[in-house]
Amino acid sequence: MRETPVRYRSGDEDSGRWIDFPFRPGDIVISTRSKSGTTWMQMICALLVFQRPELPAPLAGLSPWFDWLGEPRDEVVAALQAQPHRRFVKTHTPLDGIPIDERARYLVVAREPLDMAVSLYHQSGNLDRERVARLTGQPAPTGPPRVRPPVREWLLSWIDHQATPADELDSLPGVLWHLTDAWARRHRANVLLVHYADLSADLSGQMRRIARWLGIEVPEQRWPALVEAAGFTRMRDRAAELAPDRSGVLRSRAAFFRRGGTGAGRELLRPGELAHYRRRLATLGPPDLVAWLHREDADQP
Repeated sequence: MRETPVRYRSGDEDSGRWIDFPFRPGDIVISTRSKSGTTWMQMICALLVFQRPELPAPLAGLSPWFDWLGEPRDEVVAALQAQPHRRFVKTHTPLDGIPIDERARYLVVAREPLDMAVSLYHQSGNLDRERVARLTGQPAPTGPPRVRPPVREWLLSWIDHQATPADELDSLPGVLWHLTDAWARRHRANVLLVHYADLSADLSGQMRRIARWLGIEVPEQRWPALVEAAGFTRMRDRAAELAPDRSGVLRSRAAFFRRGGTGAGRELLRPGELAHYRRRLATLGPPDLVAWLHREDADQP
């Protein structure tokens, strides 16, 4: 029996937009938490589908963020239905909030939560909140601009924040909620988990792995150019066409590609704070997932 998707809603997103999504054979759904490698995986899929570094349109148009309320659903669906190529669609919804169609493939990208959080902190400062509010139908921000604490202070509070996972998916409980669901599905033929750190350490190998899983054959002579185009430096150089900003909500597209590495979160914390973080994780996710997220010996998806 097909499971009924969970409904996730926020001021910016609504997973209910996935109801009656018109799937086609071969569709690729990219499901990630914020700042966990979404745009990187969209670019990898684009390169594998088109098999050339140059894309036929800006990446955000080729691979729209389907949950986002800033664009009318009917327009997004019409644009996707007009695409003649294999489609790859972005979502920040966990897999239990999306229809699981046997004709589609589901890619979940995971990132060490501390790194994801640090990147989220910096991304928050790069958003035009007033424009986001206008596009998504929310009340405009009022009062003086909110003063954010320094990143280290903010990260410590993020670790301890007690949140309802389904209501705050970018909280630490929300991140583990999203990934725990995907981890439980990792042995299914149409679900693939990819670790951000593996992309950083062996981009070529991971791209080849993804291509095999998608059933895409790439002539050997094309691989060097495709891998080079998927590298962080090259993507940052192409921020104008690759940053997810069709509606002008970023203050700087270049700043969207800030660092792209791993270890930024651990660099900010002292040993005792890291130990506290790991104890907190142990209450939120299964041990094998936690070990895999932090590149320890664990079952590999």
